[in-house]
Amino acid sequence: MSCQIKAGPDEPLPPGKLLQVITYLEMGAPPGQRPSQVNPEGIRVARSVHITADFYRHLYQSVGEPWLWYERNHLTDPALDRIINHPANHLYILYVGDKAAGFAELDFRRPPDLELAYFGLMPDQIGKGYGRLLLKSAIEMGWKLGPDRLWVHTCNHDHPYALTLYQEEGFIPYHKEEIIIDDPRMSDNPLV
Repeated sequence: MSCQIKAGPDEPLPPGKLLQVITYLEMGAPPGQRPSQVNPEGIRVARSVHITADFYRHLYQSVGEPWLWYERNHLTDPALDRIINHPANHLYILYVGDKAAGFAELDFRRPPDLELAYFGLMPDQIGKGYGRLLLKSAIEMGWKLGPDRLWVHTCNHDHPYALTLYQEEGFIPYHKEEIIIDDPRMSDNPLV
């Protein structure tokens, strides 16, 4: 498992450790009026009502490997299933044609706050405008659930444009922290 401790100033990191700088962002109301989003032909975002642990792991690892996502890799299938198929956890998959191209996971298990828990694209789909399309869809669907606020966090290991994209779509930073984690690439439970 990951060791999460607060980082000290100017301390050298031990081997196998990474500094993770986490930025938390929120929005307290839906973004202002926007024109209705029309997806390009062959592009759709659909809620997955029941997903298998295997398919979720495929999505999670395919999307998250470049950004060092690791937390869900440590869960057993039953533990993962309890999260991803919980009635208050909403998983939306972006499809390009019939192929899953990314996903957004909205976690409303702790109302009145709604967390955009995971969000990302398959590596071969980055740079085509699908990230913004998926994020706008997730924000719109999230506010339909009636939360008091919608929040997300990103870190220095995510896509270099992630923080900017969140801010451009209406999220406002409210907290930043630095922690030291075990490098997931050195784990007994590899990313893929």
